Amino acid sequence: MFSLLRSRDFGLLWLAGLISFTGTAALIFALPLHIYRETDSTLAIAGSLVANYLPRVLFSSLAGVFVDRWDRQRTMVVVDAIRAVILLPILLAPNNLLLLYAAIGIQGTLATFFLPAEGALLPKLVGKEHLVTANALNSLNNNIGMLIGPAMGTLLYAYVGIGGTVLTNTATFAGSALLISLITADARPERDEMEEPDGSAMRQVVAEWIDGLGLVRSDRVLMVTMGSSVANFIADGVFVTLSLSPLVLDVLGGTPEQVGWMGSAQAVGGLTAGMIVVRLGHRMSKRLLLGGGLIGIGLSDLGAANARLVASAGTPAVGVAMGCMAAAGLPAMMAGTGRLTVIQDQTEDAYRGRVFGTLGSAAGLSLVVGLILGGLLGDAVGLVAMLSMAAILRIAGGLFVFAFMPRTAVTTGPAQAESSTPPDAGPAVTTELPGP
Repeated sequence: MFSLLRSRDFGLLWLAGLISFTGTAALIFALPLHIYRETDSTLAIAGSLVANYLPRVLFSSLAGVFVDRWDRQRTMVVVDAIRAVILLPILLAPNNLLLLYAAIGIQGTLATFFLPAEGALLPKLVGKEHLVTANALNSLNNNIGMLIGPAMGTLLYAYVGIGGTVLTNTATFAGSALLISLITADARPERDEMEEPDGSAMRQVVAEWIDGLGLVRSDRVLMVTMGSSVANFIADGVFVTLSLSPLVLDVLGGTPEQVGWMGSAQAVGGLTAGMIVVRLGHRMSKRLLLGGGLIGIGLSDLGAANARLVASAGTPAVGVAMGCMAAAGLPAMMAGTGRLTVIQDQTEDAYRGRVFGTLGSAAGLSLVVGLILGGLLGDAVGLVAMLSMAAILRIAGGLFVFAFMPRTAVTTGPAQAESSTPPDAGPAVTTELPGP
């Protein structure tokens, strides 16, 4: 099941992602605690969210142009090195709110280069026939990071303060940069057949950016993928705003400790689901992974939001909601794996950075819209009603995939599942090989 990790280059990328994502998750949970402790202001915490998400909206699509120009491995190494250094000024002025916002904003901006580069590089490391398994493994390490990182971040902050948390995150970025630098595959984008427009460098960048957007608009599979993703990320924004503390405390009648239980249930569900998708994901079409995953998340979220309909307030209702959150792990893994694999499989290497950048901008804008909707309408419409509408929006996104994505455009067949061993994996020690 995990034999793909024996591929040297992919194994290095996977381990780098696990290390850096865990450190990032630790900092993401520690910084709001620090900001709230210093300011006693929820508005200040909201400012940190804006600083994190706004760069994705503004820069992701344009960053994809440079990802399709630069060596992707080198891009990721340089970004990780800068991310490690950029946090260090916090050690000198840990109470300076503007400095904290600036660090968060720069980290978010750098991520707009790193994430498209990673998504574009992956097919060169594993081949298209192993993309589903590789993406599922990457999602699995994100879930491991989300299980370990928040607890690590809060513990570090409690015992050594924000400085110790920052140093830990700096070390994880440095470790990630080192591991990625050891990858030996050719990470340069394929540009030989692309037209090089005349004019200034700026005109060339704009022309290539427009070409990337044009590719998304003209490709039905990519348009359906983007449309369903917009619905999903708007719903994500609503759930980020309303589904933990407000839902548990104000609707389900739970305790502050049970807010943490809900987050843990989601992480544990994601880990369990990761094992399933890594093992069986190659047997499903990418259309089924994406569409079925979105519908499954929506149904799970609908159950969590309406837990009071089947259980009494307090621990019983929280238990039902936790079960629904854990159950969302499998469809969430399916949808995320399907989305990434569709883009990688459907897009030529020369354009992958721009397509992933476009997805990043769409995701960032959609999340901001969801955050605003959740914040403005949560009280006016009601928590349960807003969460239910967000869940239905996810279901609609899944139905949209089934209705408009061609069945044959992005399917995996049995013949592919019998393909050769992963690159650089060495002799197989079992007969079980990762499928596409």
